[in-house]
Parts: sequence; structure tokens; C-alpha cells
Amino acid sequence: MNIDTILSPAELPALARRDLSGAACVVFDILRATSTIVAALHHGAQAVIPVSEISEAVARRGQQPAVLLAGERAGLRIRAAQSGGVDFDFGNSPREFGPEKVRGKTIVSTTTNGTRALRAGAGARLVLAASFLNLAATARFLNQAPAEELLLICAGTGEGVALEDVLAAGALAGLVAGDFSDATEIAARTFQSARTDLPAVIAGTQNARRLLAIPELRADVPYCAQRDIFKIVAAMSSDGAIRVTR
Repeated sequence: MNIDTILSPAELPALARRDLSGAACVVFDILRATSTIVAALHHGAQAVIPVSEISEAVARRGQQPAVLLAGERAGLRIRAAQSGGVDFDFGNSPREFGPEKVRGKTIVSTTTNGTRALRAGAGARLVLAASFLNLAATARFLNQAPAEELLLICAGTGEGVALEDVLAAGALAGLVAGDFSDATEIAARTFQSARTDLPAVIAGTQNARRLLAIPELRADVPYCAQRDIFKIVAAMSSDGAIRVTR
């Protein structure tokens, strides 16, 4: 299996020109979209549907009043002034999505980079949302049914690289069997250099520093740095919804 890595979202448009029909894509947005999706599904959410725009999420609520809305802009929960009158039920903190709130629910989520990265792999045979929280479970799933190509997609920040996503891609690469591209080798070596003090390295990243400066969100950083506390695999279906897969 060939293992390639998209290190920044600036590379995402090129995916539209690649044949991904035999590929498995794994998307990382550690701080925080994929960590939040994994947490919500672990706590019993039926599905998480990523959408690009606030207006798309609000339209879904109009069509399906029972859905819950989640999302952020500039890291903070979307409020009525931004959405045309609807306060979202959740922001993008994985700590918000407790079982008492999400069990059996469908959640429509819009974030800045995570949604874009998930949709970029839409032509692939398999698209997984992964995080440090469920890394080992994701690796086991991939090793059980190897694809022709494994593509690790780092959601990044804006158009730039997010170190925490690269670290997660490198960590996963080390758990699956395959031949590394140079980009994957960069990710794997970056993780190896940080693995002995991973929480501290993550806490020093640009996204973490931004979250740590917001009192109500600072606990998200150590939360998202936890390894393998959830045993689920989160896969995107053909309808665009992410669900637990076996």
C-alpha cells in the first residue's frame, strides 16, 4: 500500500484531478473538527454531517427540525447574529458533546477547515475522520482491509500547515504497513521527534495557543492530545454523513 500525505489545504484542489477510486482517505483536524466528530460518535450520536457554510446547516435544520447544529467561526460557537437568527446548539469543542446531549441524534456541523478537508476526499473508496482520540482503532481498521493507496489529509489552518495534524498523520503512518511518500516521511519523522512529549508539543502549536487564550476553550487542547481513549472508527457514507463503522 502506498501512503501519501497532504500536508496543507493548499494541496487540496489537486485532489480533484486524482483518481481516488481505489484509495482510502483519512482526514485529521486535531484542533478540533475531527476530534469533535469522533467524540460525538463515541458518545452515541447517530451521525455527524459536515457542511461548508452556515447557511447549509440552517437549511438542514429547516428540512429536518430534529437535527442539532454545531459549528464555529474564529473558534467560537455560531450565534444568531451570524446565522440569520439561529443559535447553534454546539460549538466545536469535543467536551460539549456528552451522551446526555447527543445520544441518538444527528448533528450538522460546519467548521472552517475540517469540512473542506473531508469533502476533498469524496471520490475515495473510503473516507475516515480520525484523531489522536481514536488513532489505534483507525489503524487496525485500515490494516484489516488495506487499500491500494492510503492518503492522509491534514486539514491545516487557513491555507497553511497545522503541526498537530501533521503529527497525527505521522503517528498513523507508523501504525500501518505501506510505502511512504516523501510527504509521509516528513510527517512520520516529525511525529517521532515529538512523541516523547506530545501533549507539550501540541500545546505549543499555533492553533493550541489560540485556544489556550480563550478560557472556556483552553481545556480542549489537552483533551484532543489524548491517545486512544475511544475505540470507534468514523467513516463517511455516500450520503455525506459520518457514522461509526465496524
